[in-house]
Amino acid sequence: MNKQELANKIWKTANDMRSTIEANEYKDFILGFIFYKYLSHQEVKFLKDNDFADEDIKELTEEDTETVEFIQKNIGYFIDYNNLFSTWIEMKKDFDISNVRDALNAFDRLIFKSHKKVFDNIFKTLQEGLSKLGKDSKSQTSTASSLIQTINEIPMDEKQDYDVLGFIYEYLIEKFASNAGKKAGEFYTPHEVSLLMSEIIADYLGDREGIKIYDPTSGSGSLLINIGHSVAKRMNNSDNIKYYAQELKENTYNLTRMNLVMRGIKPDNIVTRNADTLEEDWPYFDDSNPDATYDPLYVDAVVSNPPYSQNWNPTDKANDARYNRYGLAPKGKADYAFLLHDLFHVKPDGIMSIVLPHGVLFRGGEEGEIRKNLIEYNNIDTIIGLPANIFYGTGIPTIVMVLKQKKDNDDVLIIDASKGFMKEGKNNKLRACDIKKIVDTVRERKSIHKYSKVVSREEIRNNDYNLNIPRYVDSSEEAEHWDIYASMYGGIPKEEVNALKEYWDVFPNLKEALFKETNSKYVELKVEDIKESVKQNSDVKEFEEQFKNAFDSFGGFLKQNLIADIDNVQITKEEEIITEDVFNRLVNVPLIDKYKAYQLIDEEWHEVSTDLEMIQTEGVSCITKVDPNMVVKNKKEVQEGWVGHIIPFDLVQNTLLKKDKDAITHTNNLISEYDSQLSDLVEGISEDDKEEELFNEAGDAFVPKELDKKVKEIQEQITSPEIEALQHYLELSKKADKESFVYNNPQVDWNKMDGNNGSYSKSVVNNYIKALREEHSFDEDSYEYILCKASSILEKQKSLKSQVKKDAEALEKKTKKTIEALTDEQVNYLLNKKWIESLIGNLFKLPVEIVDELIKSVEALKKKYETTYFDIEKEIKETEASLCSMIDDLVGDEYDMKGLSELKSLLSGE
Repeated sequence: MNKQELANKIWKTANDMRSTIEANEYKDFILGFIFYKYLSHQEVKFLKDNDFADEDIKELTEEDTETVEFIQKNIGYFIDYNNLFSTWIEMKKDFDISNVRDALNAFDRLIFKSHKKVFDNIFKTLQEGLSKLGKDSKSQTSTASSLIQTINEIPMDEKQDYDVLGFIYEYLIEKFASNAGKKAGEFYTPHEVSLLMSEIIADYLGDREGIKIYDPTSGSGSLLINIGHSVAKRMNNSDNIKYYAQELKENTYNLTRMNLVMRGIKPDNIVTRNADTLEEDWPYFDDSNPDATYDPLYVDAVVSNPPYSQNWNPTDKANDARYNRYGLAPKGKADYAFLLHDLFHVKPDGIMSIVLPHGVLFRGGEEGEIRKNLIEYNNIDTIIGLPANIFYGTGIPTIVMVLKQKKDNDDVLIIDASKGFMKEGKNNKLRACDIKKIVDTVRERKSIHKYSKVVSREEIRNNDYNLNIPRYVDSSEEAEHWDIYASMYGGIPKEEVNALKEYWDVFPNLKEALFKETNSKYVELKVEDIKESVKQNSDVKEFEEQFKNAFDSFGGFLKQNLIADIDNVQITKEEEIITEDVFNRLVNVPLIDKYKAYQLIDEEWHEVSTDLEMIQTEGVSCITKVDPNMVVKNKKEVQEGWVGHIIPFDLVQNTLLKKDKDAITHTNNLISEYDSQLSDLVEGISEDDKEEELFNEAGDAFVPKELDKKVKEIQEQITSPEIEALQHYLELSKKADKESFVYNNPQVDWNKMDGNNGSYSKSVVNNYIKALREEHSFDEDSYEYILCKASSILEKQKSLKSQVKKDAEALEKKTKKTIEALTDEQVNYLLNKKWIESLIGNLFKLPVEIVDELIKSVEALKKKYETTYFDIEKEIKETEASLCSMIDDLVGDEYDMKGLSELKSLLSGE
């Protein structure tokens, strides 16, 4: 299975074991065990790289001080063989929770002195929480054992070095965050927001050879890691990135360190602190050696998602270098305290990005003064309004603010990105296209109608330094208005037709083809079939042809980039290469939203990149590999068929084995046809005739077992001279009597049975009787006919279902063999089908969607003014007249007639 499937499985298994433990606490157990597995693996890998045999590793003990020191100096810690994660797995039933306690205690004791700050007390949360895994040692052992068995499925061999561990770790953190409610905000920034901030910062830092990045409220460390990942795509050596992190809560601080270490970041590049950011600024020196270690922390980028509007203590902070230039944030809201802390640590050519609540844009008092100073000192670069309900644990709208120490411009870019998202569960989520559009807008620094505006400092001053986004960017939907004249007299206002100007600019002849002028301000449609007229228009066809021509060579481009040299595709950069190519192709194609195209690319890329990662790490032979399809049944994992490791079974069946697949599809269609026939038969039975036991509770389907019994009863009552004669024959025992009976009863067609010298066995005769009864014709309207026909259909359907099952099993075996024997040519053909044809097919829907949107808009205009006020008035009068004539036909007593007379007067307007 790929890394996403594995992550899903581990989450489900682990969460099923969670029982009553809070999600926010449970994460510390599973993430801690994963980290311990990682450290164990790293030690074993280091030893094998240095020619230690398995037997040598098994001899490793704390008493071998020389070897211990050798290992410590190289990886920063030492784990005894008996304490390795893999040893716990090998122990099976002998494993005990005490093994974990002993191992974690030993780990703390054996950290190398140069790595103390990275590893010291990193397992403290796990150590102190083990008792929560169960009420006693036995239950704790059972839960821990299940957890480590689940975690053991995470691959860490050389073939799986493509950040599977990091992906699963981040995925589990996000899943725990979504289950932790308000507590999620303590440690997690949604991946999409993190990615947005990272791309903005990475884009600004460009191709710098080395950078320092800092998160003063680091949480899980995902913001730092994402920045590192984004920057690494643009630089030659990712080891030239240094990570600084500070976190107040100890368990979350441990999470930061674990996450950073597991991403393969060198310990020398990790500098972390467990401290209060606002009360204890980053130390300028090491307390043990202040003179030699004096080093003010100024970095290339600061990124943070601090707790919103938190209380803090500004007492005695007036002279703090972080705040004295701008002012002190109020006691009840530390938002600007965090912002100014971040800004203070940014280098003159650096950048910072911070998530804050909307209130920081317009609140007055001390915050208003700080905001004014930030504007006047020209620090605020960009403000991005995010969708509401995008963070776990809070639904409040938030912003991302980008600041710099020095800017080349003195304006502020304001973006309202609050409308771009998708709904996922209870939360909103930024899509890839939303992130791309924001990042591009920041890079190009441009004003876009109803989306962004570059605002001058003078305009901000005129607004008294209020930065509330709606003051500058109106992203509200245009209110629909109705033309009074058109509503009364009909016609379509030219003004509303002209509102579709972007279409008419591209289809100049279409407007005239659709509308004719009735007077200087109104038009009417001159075609009956709007859809057909638009589709057949020469301008529209030219537009579709223009798109087709732009993408004619796109398939070849993708084949060359993704398949021709599959081992050397640069996965981290290829999506950007493909995107740039698509955007270039769209430059001269009007109307198409390039960000819709980007979303399609990104959605396809998730699957393509996952496949490429496996192919490049496991070798191209994995393309022709099949895996057991493991499913959980009765709480046990069992195999249920096979799945393709890279190539899906259904893709092979729909291409190389299409004939076999079509045969099964045909049989399934017959089964469906029988279902339809059965439904018709059920509908043909009146409710009075329905015998309850023959039908399900809903009364819309037969119960096969009960139907068979009933049909058997009906058929047993069917008789004829031939059947009666056969029943007499069955009563005979002597052969001579039987032969005589056959001779004297010509009404029986004896030739239709297999006899033995004029004698017929009971089974043969009974089967013939059954066949005669089944051939009996009931009246087609009769209850008996319907039941017998239904029984016959069910029997045929049962046979077909059995055949489908056999054919499907045979096809699965054939598919497995086909995948395992694929030629290079077939592999390329199937990868092209899976990766490329799907993307191209979706891209080619874009011009169709544009045309369909225009058709809907024109049809909406037609419908809007199709019925005038006079039409409605006329219809009302006609209805009233019709009611009046009906009243004349009514009869009743004196009071009824008086009431009807008054109603008639009202309707006729008298």
